Amino acid sequence: MTIAESTIELATGTGPMRCRVFQPAADGKFSGLLLFSEIFQITGPIARTGAYLAGHGYVVIVPEIYHELVPTGTVIAYDQAGGERGNALKTAKAVSSYDADARAALDWLKASPACNGRLVTMGICTGGHLAFRAAMNADVLAAACFYATDLHSRGLGQGMNDDSLGRAGEIAGELLMIWGRQDPHVPLSGRTQIHARLEEAGARYQWLEVNGQHAFLRDEGPRYDPQLARLCYGLVFDLFDRTLKL
Repeated sequence: MTIAESTIELATGTGPMRCRVFQPAADGKFSGLLLFSEIFQITGPIARTGAYLAGHGYVVIVPEIYHELVPTGTVIAYDQAGGERGNALKTAKAVSSYDADARAALDWLKASPACNGRLVTMGICTGGHLAFRAAMNADVLAAACFYATDLHSRGLGQGMNDDSLGRAGEIAGELLMIWGRQDPHVPLSGRTQIHARLEEAGARYQWLEVNGQHAFLRDEGPRYDPQLARLCYGLVFDLFDRTLKL
């Protein structure tokens, strides 16, 4: 379906948070989807991902994850300097602020006249980690986490000592955990640690490892794998369709 796009600002405890919104242009009510970006904020590939998801019948909100640390509208470049900047920002923000931002975005979705109140989330790279944490909110029915960076190493936020894996038992919805086997940011030892913790916590989850590099979903740059992207998007929509109908 065709979509409409807009930009909004949400009030948070650390200042206004700009978000991009993508939603079906048709009348009606649709499920809400909170999409978290990589460390580069709302780049072209992330905006296209938001539009693609919305075109399948979701109201999608994409927040600027570093809104209190950089000027509004900041997009970080996909290069070495940009990677270093994004990684530095990732650990300059309190984990509690990430959580509060997620709650603000979820509340906006629930209040939107275009949303039916049923919520899911998806994230990529650091966004995959943030989607995992957002799923700790009881009203999030499912979370699709693409190569959730720093989940095994507890490297999110100030102090680089997050409690995400330790709180896995708080996630009531279903998880879809997708990994690239050639991703150096989440090696086999890290994936094994995460898998074991999900089993220990009794989580409801699906697990997929593909022969792909970090950022294989991003439709820009040499690591993009369109075939893997198509496969994984199918699993995402299957997860959301199933959980939203239960």
